Amino acid sequence: MTLLIKETFEDITYLSEDILDEEGNAKGKNYFIEGIIMQGGIKNKNGRVYPVETLQRETNRYNENYVLKNRAYGELGHPQGPTINLDRVSHLFTELREDGSNIVGKAKVMDTPMGKIVKNLIDEGAQLGISSRGMGSLKQNKNGIMEVQGDFMLATAGDIVADPSAPDAFVNGIMEGVEFYYDVASGSWQKMSAAAAVVAEEAFEATVQEIKETAKRSKRELEEQASAMFKKFINSLASK
Repeated sequence: MTLLIKETFEDITYLSEDILDEEGNAKGKNYFIEGIIMQGGIKNKNGRVYPVETLQRETNRYNENYVLKNRAYGELGHPQGPTINLDRVSHLFTELREDGSNIVGKAKVMDTPMGKIVKNLIDEGAQLGISSRGMGSLKQNKNGIMEVQGDFMLATAGDIVADPSAPDAFVNGIMEGVEFYYDVASGSWQKMSAAAAVVAEEAFEATVQEIKETAKRSKRELEEQASAMFKKFINSLASK
């Protein structure tokens, strides 16, 4: 099943630049945050590993579809799902790049209500963190480590969070008791309880097994029918 996966990093660089008027006088500041949002090829503190090629592929997709189109939003605080809530947007990613096996993001803090809170927190010396949010499946690899699979997709390169030093508070990045599925009809992610997810997965496995059994029966029936026809043909030759 598809899970909501979060990764949190606390090493953020805060940047600012003066906004100048026509006469060159400072009339305000632009705020930026920059830091590692994902690491590939190593087991992270949440006990997961991202294949480098998965991160590279997703970085390229996210840059093309979101960063370059000025729609790579992030929120203040983690929401309860993969959807971007525009009323909680605080920053806009202007850059997402590879740095070795790491993915580094840079974002401009926006002048939205949530963005103003972030600016005030930075001015007051608060320590914040960037926490990526994406959808994907996990599978244990041969080393016993949970590996993020190739279906991983970023919902946002990163939300701004208050407690990056306690990743366990995010239940290892997977929302406990909640899973999601993509509803083609509505074109949106829908929430599913853990109990319903188990039932759905069991039903899916049963359906797959039934298809396999049907395919086996069909193949066997075709083989038996072909054999009977061949025997009939041979007998017809012998009687002539």
